[in-house]
Amino acid sequence: MYRILMHICCAPDATVGFERLSPFGKVLGYFYNPNIEPLAEYHRREAEARRLAGLMKFDYREGRPDRQAWRTAVAGFEDEPERGERCRRCIEHNLEAAAKAASELNIPAFATTLTISPHKDVDYIHARGAEIAGRHGLEYIAETLRKKDGFKQSLVYSKKYGLYRQDYCGCRWSIRREHKRNRSGLEQSGSAVGLELIRK
Repeated sequence: MYRILMHICCAPDATVGFERLSPFGKVLGYFYNPNIEPLAEYHRREAEARRLAGLMKFDYREGRPDRQAWRTAVAGFEDEPERGERCRRCIEHNLEAAAKAASELNIPAFATTLTISPHKDVDYIHARGAEIAGRHGLEYIAETLRKKDGFKQSLVYSKKYGLYRQDYCGCRWSIRREHKRNRSGLEQSGSAVGLELIRK
């Protein structure tokens, strides 16, 4: 059977990802996100992705996050705005890790759930995905998950399964952005460690 590695950024996005990709073949969910801070947040999102795999009945694996390699990839671009060079380098790093995992597992194709977000540059994601896939001798499935109300559908699935939905992308700089927009909301979410990261 044809196999696909689905890079998972979070459980809510993986709901529609699995629904849209499963017609192509057997899906392996691959959680790889060294950008997520603090560690408590990382573990919470990973646990939800693992739980979702059990609920939706797809294979699952957590990739060991190489945090130092990720920090090196985005170094010098910390103050870039969202969708800027820091985000592009983060996306490239994670897609590269997904492609390497697919190659090591003898899975011929990969895709990513990042394309469900209305805030991501989908054209960039698909371009980098295809380029990285070519270097690894893989196929990149350029599925734009936010089409056909994909994001809204992820909200329906999240409610159905009681999934945790985060309020920032993942890295400490995205925490800062959300914190500036709504300080009281972050404090009420109990993200004390997130607040500590903001101060650094």
